[in-house]
Amino acid sequence: MALFIKNNIMAENAARQLGKSYDMLSRSIERMSSGLRINSAKDDAAGLAVRELMRADIAVIRQGSRNASDGISMMQTMEGAMAAIDRLLIRMKELAEQAATGSYSSQQRNIMNNEYGQMIDEINRIATRTEFNSTNMLNSATGSQLIHFGINTAGSASSITVSSVDVRVSALGIDENSASHRINSSTGAENALSLVNEAIKTKDSARAAFGYSMNRLETTQSVLDIQAENVAAAESRVSDADVAIEMAALTRNQVLAQAGVSMLAQANTLPQMALTLLRG
Repeated sequence: MALFIKNNIMAENAARQLGKSYDMLSRSIERMSSGLRINSAKDDAAGLAVRELMRADIAVIRQGSRNASDGISMMQTMEGAMAAIDRLLIRMKELAEQAATGSYSSQQRNIMNNEYGQMIDEINRIATRTEFNSTNMLNSATGSQLIHFGINTAGSASSITVSSVDVRVSALGIDENSASHRINSSTGAENALSLVNEAIKTKDSARAAFGYSMNRLETTQSVLDIQAENVAAAESRVSDADVAIEMAALTRNQVLAQAGVSMLAQANTLPQMALTLLRG
């Protein structure tokens, strides 16, 4: 190879190789510091597209799980209210049974009837005022709430519909505005026993429906959590950096960069050999 002083080809080559080594070293440091194999589209365009779709799926699945959890909370609120109604109905049946016997005076039955009426008013208040995020599911037999869990690849929505129930006194058949629903007489008390018994059956059916819905939502939430975990694992395999591989690459690139610096220094001294000849 000829000896030149105007163009130092070896130095230029060493500088070019050193630049490549620094680029690879920078990429290794970026991957090690971020923990990601794909930090931009240039790292793996196809892998980036797959990863972002997976991340979107994970976000939707996890939100669907939270939706299920919120739905369970709503059901628990409504079911808890019906548990209170259950206790009131049991007390009403107890009062009706007490008033039906002949060992009490009219005045005493009036006291029982007043308490009975208060129980009815409280049932109505609970049914009309119980809310979860401004949603009442105890005052209508025709309403429903949709608990949404996302959309599948075919574009179909995944959801569970929870129907509202009506446990107001008018729906339970124990409206105190009717004379037949009072216990201030033994005859009325006997009639009230039958009415309250039917009201308890109606309430039990409505309460059981919420129980079924809660069981479905809990199962759905469990499935969604497992699904999110599995998709996250798949996303990790596509996107995350393998520490062992990246550490080996980092070490290799550090050695190449150090060697490049050394060779560039050596190449820069070669034109001085030509100056030696010129001095001769």
